Amino acid sequence: MKTDVLLGLQWGDEGKGKIVDVLTPKYDIVARFQGGPNAGHTIEFMDKRFVLHTLPSGIFNSGTDNIIGNGVIIDPFILSQELAEIRQSGLTITKNLFISKKSHLILPSHRLLDAVYEHNKGELKIGSTLKGIGPCYTDKVSRRGIRVGDLENKNFNLLYKEAKKRHFNLAKLYLPKFTTIKIEGVSFEEYEKQWMLALEELKKLKLVDSEYVLNSALSNNKKVLAEGAQGTMLDIDFGSYPYVTSSNTTIAGVCNGLGVAPSKIGNVYGIFKAYCTRVGSGPFPTELFDDTGKNLQKKGHEFGATTGRARRCGWLDLPALKYSIMLNGVTELMMMKADVLSGFEEIQVATHYLINNTKTEHLPFNFEDENITPVYKTFPGWEMPLDSIKSFEDLPENLKQYILFIEKEVGVPITIISVGPDRTQTIIRNKIS
Repeated sequence: MKTDVLLGLQWGDEGKGKIVDVLTPKYDIVARFQGGPNAGHTIEFMDKRFVLHTLPSGIFNSGTDNIIGNGVIIDPFILSQELAEIRQSGLTITKNLFISKKSHLILPSHRLLDAVYEHNKGELKIGSTLKGIGPCYTDKVSRRGIRVGDLENKNFNLLYKEAKKRHFNLAKLYLPKFTTIKIEGVSFEEYEKQWMLALEELKKLKLVDSEYVLNSALSNNKKVLAEGAQGTMLDIDFGSYPYVTSSNTTIAGVCNGLGVAPSKIGNVYGIFKAYCTRVGSGPFPTELFDDTGKNLQKKGHEFGATTGRARRCGWLDLPALKYSIMLNGVTELMMMKADVLSGFEEIQVATHYLINNTKTEHLPFNFEDENITPVYKTFPGWEMPLDSIKSFEDLPENLKQYILFIEKEVGVPITIISVGPDRTQTIIRNKIS
């Protein structure tokens, strides 16, 4: 048995959580492989809405085990909040939740450092979620991180104090008054107390050597789905650097983030919106600054699930989509938020770029807006609402032509079309592999 993979192909916020939730009944295990609480995967069912930041999106299926892999970084406070919210809804999920001992911990001082670094950048801010992601991954790479498994170390408190001291010394170099910065709306000291209480809750969860669990499951013909966070265009190596996240959001992150060999990768499901969005700073060639962009934002409820920030909106970018498909070896595509495009008189798709008056489909090394002019193809829109449509054949003809055009251009079938936020508002066009 091989591990199937589901990941985002744009700048995150593609709707991965919903599709993982839809596909979960097919799988024995769903495993997150990178990122941290900077993710926001939204799932809606039975008139309930959940935003998951650390938990895998298969967590609501009692027959599926969910693993937070070693490539994920964990803030115990945020995780405890997620678990509390789910408990308040009357659901119990911790029986099928497992956490890798090799996952790194986001410390309160990581979040402090994140805020200090972003403040120090001034107008050059990258749009950090201020969740401590970058500083935590920095400690990991510099071999100074603290892992979940260290909770069993009798010297844990000493490790924590040394890391905190180091982080405070760094913060002083950038911002003398760094201690006035609040975390989650409270002082550092108050947040630290809450974090320590959450740490005790984390200790009670199932902490495992997840690489053994996953490979044993595959050897026993269990079906595994690897769930990514953020999107390909935010990958630390191949995204729009430096406006990227701190982990590998592409297919390569699966092997590092779960301990699964490349030969064990099966189908690759790529998620993309019928248009494009981006949160925070960074290049966005097809961004719309007019009323059309505002309408996309309003109709699509385009506000970050993690930060609440308004998302920038624009037309679908085929060169960027092809790039992501190439990097990830995508075998099937899932189009999200097709319903948001209903009511637009015209819909445009960027098919190429003009860079220095030269036509190209390649993303440049210096991915800056002023160097790129998108070349658009225009499609007629449709008026029909989609939220109750159950089959591809019943979709508006203009939408079907839009979908068929994208398939032809990228060379990969679109097997799922989302026509609303609820898990039931999902058209499965072809049989999923």
